[in-house]
Amino acid sequence: MSVQVPATISEETVQEISEQRDEPEWLLERRLAALDALDELELPDVIQTPGRRWTNLEELDFENLVDPLDQSDATERVEAEGATVLSFVEALDEHEALVKEHFGSIVDAEENYLTALSAALFTTGTVVYVPEGVDAEDITIRAEMNSRSLFSQTLVVTEKSASATILESIESGEDVEGDRFFSNIVEVVAGENSYVQFGSLQNLDQETYHVTLKRAVTDTYATANWIEGNIGSRLTRSDVETELKGDGSETKVVGAFFGHEDQHLDVNARVWHRAEHTTADLVTRGVLDDVARSVYEGVQDVGEGAWNTSSYQRENTLMLSDDSEADASPKLIIKNHDTEASHSATVGQVDQEDLLYMTSRSIDPRTARNMLVEGFFVPVLEEIDVEAFREDLSDLIIERLN
Repeated sequence: MSVQVPATISEETVQEISEQRDEPEWLLERRLAALDALDELELPDVIQTPGRRWTNLEELDFENLVDPLDQSDATERVEAEGATVLSFVEALDEHEALVKEHFGSIVDAEENYLTALSAALFTTGTVVYVPEGVDAEDITIRAEMNSRSLFSQTLVVTEKSASATILESIESGEDVEGDRFFSNIVEVVAGENSYVQFGSLQNLDQETYHVTLKRAVTDTYATANWIEGNIGSRLTRSDVETELKGDGSETKVVGAFFGHEDQHLDVNARVWHRAEHTTADLVTRGVLDDVARSVYEGVQDVGEGAWNTSSYQRENTLMLSDDSEADASPKLIIKNHDTEASHSATVGQVDQEDLLYMTSRSIDPRTARNMLVEGFFVPVLEEIDVEAFREDLSDLIIERLN
């Protein structure tokens, strides 16, 4: 059953958003096409077992959560030499042909209800363009959400032999009464022999529902690496995906989350091997306290023509409370015998022998527990090449522990 379209959203609403931003006709047409599709589209798939739905997105009250004409953010963008880092409005003025060619080429606006809603209503976002041979380090995008709802789109395009290291973060700004809704779609077009590392850090307040879909497509010998840190929000639905379309291309998806109180985190990592000699590595670590809950799905899909591939996946969750809950569903879909692939998922509590050892050395129990949790995250933190991201995530973990 499709989701009812909120009464606050109409063709006139979408036209007003487009006119306020002085957008070209082709983009308005894409917005309206996404709007028209809403009536027939379903919410993203969630894992279900007999008698149970692990994440209930149908409970989202879009009628009250979405206010399309009152979207506000404060975004700071720091570019690197040789690269172009612009707001979507600026990019349409300066690089319209580039945006027209690649925007929506990775994530189909009509893929599901949430992607269509974002394509129709987005008002903020960033375009990163790195020309051939340019090395762009420390591109930073820091955003504050200052409205009840906010829809964002990010587009990254790297040409042949270019590289980019990007850190995107979102947090809550001004106080807004009631629940909030934040949507973020990220598309990465990794050109031949290029390298992209995209880090995303979410620390929204506990009244915010957060949905994000990040997807990369790699050309020959390209690398697309993801770092996903989720600390805040009431409910997070995070999908991080890479389609390895070029021979010899690679991806790594590194995820970390820390849930407490009644947070619900639905985090997913997916890789499609579509070419030969491709490599993927999926690493996720999470901690849960109080009555928080996590849901994890990892998918490694090796296609028929994906000869000589390597694909590894591991997900570990640490429980700090007997009332927290974690579910994991790692999957291998293998259609070619010439591959190395493995997956694992574990759930456990703080090791009591380690805790006893530390307390017997005069370390108080709370400090000992916190030290063990920090140590639990070390394998993920070591995978993060971006120093600023590593420090920010580490600081948020320590803050949550304290």
